[in-house]
Order: sequence, then C-alpha cells, then structure tokens
Amino acid sequence: MKALAIDAETAWQQLLDRDPAAAFFYAVRTTGVFCKPNCKSRRPLRDNVRFFTSTDAARAAGFRPCRRCKPETLTTSPFDKIRGYIEAHLDRPVPLAELGRVGNLSPFTVQRLFKKEVGVSPLQYQRALRAARLRNGLKQGGTVTDAIYEAGFGSSSRAYEGSALGMTPARFAKGGKGEHIGWATARTPFGWMVVGSTERGLCWLALGATSAEAEASLREEFPLATLRHDPSLSRLVDEALESVRDGSDLVRSRADVQSLDLRGTVFQLRVWQALRAIPRGETRSYSQLARELGEPNSTRAVARACATNRVAIVVPCHRVVGASGSLTGYRWGVERKRQLLDAEGC
Repeated sequence: MKALAIDAETAWQQLLDRDPAAAFFYAVRTTGVFCKPNCKSRRPLRDNVRFFTSTDAARAAGFRPCRRCKPETLTTSPFDKIRGYIEAHLDRPVPLAELGRVGNLSPFTVQRLFKKEVGVSPLQYQRALRAARLRNGLKQGGTVTDAIYEAGFGSSSRAYEGSALGMTPARFAKGGKGEHIGWATARTPFGWMVVGSTERGLCWLALGATSAEAEASLREEFPLATLRHDPSLSRLVDEALESVRDGSDLVRSRADVQSLDLRGTVFQLRVWQALRAIPRGETRSYSQLARELGEPNSTRAVARACATNRVAIVVPCHRVVGASGSLTGYRWGVERKRQLLDAEGC
C-alpha cells in the first residue's frame, strides 16, 4: 500500500492548532529539524514547512529529530494503535469490533475514544482520510480513475458520494479544472464581497479590502476553473447582507440544501449546519457548539471546521466567540467580525 497522502492545507491548520491527533510530522527547512504536530516550539513560517508521513521519510530528506518533542519516541497508546490501523486499511471498512481487538478495548470504548480525540467516529475518520487522499491525488495530476482507486474507493460513484468534494472528482482535479463558476463582487459595509457559484449553488463567499483582493481569493481556491463574471450573482451579495440585517438565509429548508455547494468532511458539514442554526443576534462559544453537536470533547475540531468555512456570513462562523466572550481569530479580521456582530445586535 502506498504511503498515506497528506492534504497540506489541512495539515497546516492542524499544525497551527498543535493537534496531537494529527497523523504526520513536519520539518522546518531553516532549522533542519522535524517535529510532532503538537510540538511546543515556536511556530514556523508556512513557506519553510514540509510534511512527512513518517520519521523515516523526514530523516531520508535530510532532517534531524527535534530534541524538544522527540518525534521518534514510540507511542503505543490505544488511540494511536487504532488510528494507525485505520490508516493502513483505507481500502475497506473496518468494523468497531476489529478496532477493539487492535486496541484491546470494547467497540463502544473505541467509538467514544475516537469522538473524544478527533470529534468524529472511526468510520467518519476513515472517510475523511479517503477524501483527503483523493483530493491530493487529483491535485497531483494523476488520472481520475487512478486517484479514486488509490484513495480506497471501489467506484467513481462511491468516490463522489463519500469524498465530500462538492463538485465531482474530475472537476475538483487541479483546482476545479473543468468546473464553471460564475462570480460577482460588490462593495458592502464590511468591505468588498465576492461570491462564486457553480450549477449546484454558492461555493465561495469571501471578503477583501478591495474588489481585486476579494476576486483573488476565488481564483486562488479554484485556479483552473473557468471563471465567468456574472453581474446577476450580485443578488447573492444582497441576500447575504439580508441574512445579517434580519436573519434571513439563502437556504431556508433542507429541501433547498443544493443552493449551497459546500465541500468538507462529514464533521465539517455537521459544524457548518450547526453554525447556520445559531439565531441572528446570538453567539456560541466553540465549546458550546461542540456540546450542541453532542461532541463535548471536540472543541478544537469545531474551531478547525469554523476556520475552513468557505461560505462566510451565510454559514455564520462569525457568531462563534471565545469561552470568555472575546472575539477570537477570524479569517477576514477581528474588526470585520466585530462589525458583523454589531450589525446583528450581538
């Protein structure tokens, strides 16, 4: 079996969060050292970081182990054993009973342990890994068929159903190649806003200091998609602003869910749906949101899902604050977050 592909975007976020459950090692070019994701050393610059699936791979690339986090120290906790087993068997479903035998735990304890550590079940974790491998394979320019089967999916239909790509695997390849996305920008009280929409619905909503900056964010997300300026989509900007002013929503029922074209893991999609259920004028802390999801120990996973939200305002991640009520980081700046909350009367 080939080594597990690493989704660099997800890995970088896990590094920033110092996620102890992250399944990789990172190396810093300027120091020549490789570390565990939860190393307490100073965070490096993104451009200086490389990711590896094993310590052997990091050493082979010329890096030496960190003396602080000791990445080569053998870890034999039940969780790590189970996680490693899942990663080695992405080509088939692994029953809880089988995972229990690996970790010498009951199936119920395996399920509970996984949800505590990473916020999702073992099955959801396996699906997320397959999706990450598929996305990585497609971005590397291989054929869609090869990427699908190397990711552990038995067919293209199963890949589309289980990968959470939003667009089909073929269209996600190489930054949305073959996908047609209409876009529009407009000035708003919160800066310039850009919206992008596929035939399935809104796939991108971001803010910028200028129209060019906002548009650039869409082009960076889908570099090889066919982008078409469509002034009629400015109605989506108006509707997004309406959701701030009076709590209306682009998606008013489950029947209309296709008007959003979201991409994410099973857990991310659950978090985004929970964000959309927060009433206008109210906020939640990350820990409160985790409890509402029935995952009280997944606060960090909830925070990561908020950070990767691709449809700002409509999926209102700005309504999530720190446990003390303080405004925590926001992709488009804390001041914009403050402005949005003030407009909603929070």
